[in-house]
Amino acid sequence: MNDQLKAEFVKSSAKPDQCPPANKPEYAFIGRSNVGKSSLINMLVGNSKLAKTSGKPGKTTLINHFLIENTWYLVDLPGFGYAKVSKKSREKWLIETKKYLLDRKNLICTFLLIDSRIERQKIDAEFMEWMGKKGIPFALVFTKLDKLSSGEWGKLQAKYLRKMREQWKSLPPIFTTSAVNKMGRQELLEFVEHYNEGFKL
Repeated sequence: MNDQLKAEFVKSSAKPDQCPPANKPEYAFIGRSNVGKSSLINMLVGNSKLAKTSGKPGKTTLINHFLIENTWYLVDLPGFGYAKVSKKSREKWLIETKKYLLDRKNLICTFLLIDSRIERQKIDAEFMEWMGKKGIPFALVFTKLDKLSSGEWGKLQAKYLRKMREQWKSLPPIFTTSAVNKMGRQELLEFVEHYNEGFKL
């Protein structure tokens, strides 16, 4: 697995109909503000400057497309939840994000990022439920595992998954990651590679 993938920024879109042509497999990344989305994206492609990182929640406000290895799109979606912008702006982002998730024909999977240190949040649960009802394939990506010991994570994960099983008959794919030590990078890229092989428009 290459340390650095060929990755280029394609465009930012305010609305789904402004996105690039839907002619390549596509994987979207979304999560609550400050979950570590940009850091994870940069770790995956091996380029610390690809996606903008910030200590300020709500940095991503548009649908950002990156072309990876000339074969697939990585999409950085606006975060939801807390951000230092108006409620009206947050609602607008969420409306356009949901339109994108519903209508994008080449979207293979949406990676929902979860901060591994925090107990299950209502906003995450509601978003998962919405994707489930709409039939949007998604996977859970737990971030910032370097901040926890294996024992701490084991307890938190067990509690999280127990709560999920109360609502879901079967669980989505689950990845554990750290942008600091590259944990989960190979697993995520192998997941993408597997689905790219079977991609058909």
